Amino acid sequence: MLPSPKLRAARAVISTVLLLFATMLVSTPVFAQSDNPKWDLFVGYQWLHPGITVPAPFGNPSNPTPFKVPDMTKGFGSALTYNFAPHVGLEFDLGHNWGDANYETTASVGPRLMFRTDGANYFLHALGSYNRLAVSGLNPHDGIGAVLGGGMDLPIRKWISLRLFEADFVWAHHNYADDAGPQFASLRRPNAEGVRLRTGLVFNWGGAPALTPAASCSVQPTEVMVGEPVTATVSATNFNPKHTLTYSWSGNGVSGKDTSVKIETADATPGNYTATAHVTDPKAKNNNEASCSANYTVKPLPPKNPPTISCSASPSTVQAGGTSTITCNASSPDSVPVTVSNWTSSTGTISGTDNTATLNTTGAAPGAITVNATATDTRGLTAQGSTQVTVENPPPPPPQASKLSQCDFPNEKKPWRVDNTCKAVLDDVAKNLQQNPDNKLIIVGNADPAEKRKNLAAERAVDSKAYLTGGEAKQGIDPSRIEVRAGSGGTKTAEYWIVPSGANFDSAGTQTVDETKVKAVPDHPKPVAKKKKSAKKPS
Repeated sequence: MLPSPKLRAARAVISTVLLLFATMLVSTPVFAQSDNPKWDLFVGYQWLHPGITVPAPFGNPSNPTPFKVPDMTKGFGSALTYNFAPHVGLEFDLGHNWGDANYETTASVGPRLMFRTDGANYFLHALGSYNRLAVSGLNPHDGIGAVLGGGMDLPIRKWISLRLFEADFVWAHHNYADDAGPQFASLRRPNAEGVRLRTGLVFNWGGAPALTPAASCSVQPTEVMVGEPVTATVSATNFNPKHTLTYSWSGNGVSGKDTSVKIETADATPGNYTATAHVTDPKAKNNNEASCSANYTVKPLPPKNPPTISCSASPSTVQAGGTSTITCNASSPDSVPVTVSNWTSSTGTISGTDNTATLNTTGAAPGAITVNATATDTRGLTAQGSTQVTVENPPPPPPQASKLSQCDFPNEKKPWRVDNTCKAVLDDVAKNLQQNPDNKLIIVGNADPAEKRKNLAAERAVDSKAYLTGGEAKQGIDPSRIEVRAGSGGTKTAEYWIVPSGANFDSAGTQTVDETKVKAVPDHPKPVAKKKKSAKKPS
């Protein structure tokens, strides 16, 4: 079922007001923070469309005709608001309209939101109301309702504004049960769904006084030598934040129209100077200016001595491809700032920041590399610094452990025994150890997984060591130079690894043999001396 024409009209008014506010808020992102009065009073003209139909005060009972209360073009409205925050207030509202022996009075109270901009003020309010409606021929009736709406004010002076318009939806519930006969049963409790329009004047008073615009100036540095620049800065406060301010400067060597300007002192005579800034708000008519000043001193130039610089390298000797950190310390006898730059090197590559650089010798030939840097002070005076880095040939590769030889153990009955073939191999091993007293020997015994005798790998290693350190061969190798290990080679062998001084043996896949737990192996049989054949005596 469609709403009544009166309700549709009221909704259209409220929608128009809300759309207007949305448009204003989007186009006005920053609200002015000044001129917020404590109280404001509206007085002006009010037009009312009551929006209610009541039982007919007169007419033919057999043919009843409801009475639609007509528009009331005569009326006035007033509203007193206490603003307890810049945009929030409590509003007390009174409106009265009359015409053709009818009248309506509405008294309401509730919160109001006010958004203040430079050109206009916009407000919304939601008020609870008491409504009194008098229709000729019927007793006056009281009702409870609400007033919803808003409007727009145009400031004329700080204390007075023109309310360009106010549009409100006025709703109230009335009870005509005592006045309506049976023929008006549907109108015993009608609702007013009206619209009212207002215009008039708004008077403002109270609130915090307007702040006086102020400006603060500073210079940096406050003391300079002749020819050194000075930066002057101004900061403005208590101006309208939405207005664009203009700036002007005065003083010796001062020029510019910004908040920060440069002061040239190249032609200044040593002495004390003042820079003055003048800030203006061109949009404001009153209380729209502020000035400030700052002092600085120009000192005579001292004698110009070039800076000094000393450079060092750490380390000063590197292997080819290595890097060295170069540090250059620079200072000025005249105590002015000095920077280090322009890093160069005779070969290699160098990259530096401030007084530190890194020399990369990748691709450089052995020999000396010269590194240079330049020290420059703020007056443009320079000095050169240098140091050298020596590039050496890379050291020889570290010694490596190597497998010298190995023995096989084919004897099925005594698979641990070192046979004559293996002895010959061990004799060569012993010769290597005798000729190279710094070498050590690692013996790695292995065993075939199919062999039934346990610990064969360890026995083969221990038996090989026994041959080298004692027994009938008497090789005389110091046992401390020989380490025995059990391997996992899966063969009936013993491997002999020579480990030069400084080299490491890769023991992965092997384990140290505890020689005290290895079963003793029978002594090797001594060789049988051959009998010399006796010469036959001649018969």
